Amino acid sequence: MFEVVFLGTAAGVPSVDRGLPALLVMHGQRRFLVDCGEGTQRQLLRSGLGLRRLDRVLLTHAHLDHLLGLGGLVATLALLQAGRGLRVHGGAPALRAVGSLVSEVVWPGGRPPFELESVLIAPGTIIEDDDLRIRAFPVAHRGAEAFGFAFEQKARPRLLPDRLAALGVPAGPERRRLLAGKEIVLPDGRRITPADVLGPPRPGARLVVIGDAGRTDELIEIARGADALIIEATFLERDAEMAAARGHLTAAQAARLARAADVGALYLTHLSGRYQQAEIDAEARAIFSGAHVARDFDRITVRAA
Repeated sequence: MFEVVFLGTAAGVPSVDRGLPALLVMHGQRRFLVDCGEGTQRQLLRSGLGLRRLDRVLLTHAHLDHLLGLGGLVATLALLQAGRGLRVHGGAPALRAVGSLVSEVVWPGGRPPFELESVLIAPGTIIEDDDLRIRAFPVAHRGAEAFGFAFEQKARPRLLPDRLAALGVPAGPERRRLLAGKEIVLPDGRRITPADVLGPPRPGARLVVIGDAGRTDELIEIARGADALIIEATFLERDAEMAAARGHLTAAQAARLARAADVGALYLTHLSGRYQQAEIDAEARAIFSGAHVARDFDRITVRAA
């Protein structure tokens, strides 16, 4: 299961109601900030999430509306000493932009009093532990080196209640040991192995996050079967030529991608102020009924189907 908070849902220009691109993905105690537009630290505070336990930032690409807020965020974290440091994952152009921002603007001529690590990413797995895998994949956007991110909760073993009851395995540490793949011995001397009580693994949730994109044909397979897809919808179909010229998608294109990839739900973000939310919603839902137009501070839960 993933929890997602939309912190900024505007396109290149903020509005009264929408900040610049940023969202927070939470899995257990872990937090991943995807993009960090100007004002993101204030959005984190307004959302009630705060700045603590934030130690990873994933950047989709180097355009300033997606990363300019990192300067202020890093300065504040250093001032508050809120955490041991920050790892910023991104392509080479994005990391160069962050490096220039930090070394020439935030701390010109000096070393940051804060552990800031730049992690160069390439297509493939970029973060992995026992429960979670995050994969980066290339996205076409106006010649920029852009990435999307697939958050994948690993399949988990599950105990079969009827087998546990039949074998007389009590609740508590014994069941936890079996779930961890370890054999147990019951008080009567019987040995119970995990194979005796474990069923097929329970699939984990899958969330795909895409920032700016100029085409969708290359995204169908990576998005296929995702429980939720978050993607830009900067334009409406009536302005498709303008969208193509600027390397962005229409709401209809995003909806057609969601339908082709058979995703569980679609969340549209990176929205232009030239349109009413109802227009965006109507265009997308006419193609894919599971479409939603995200607003700043919306919270969603992504569970496995």
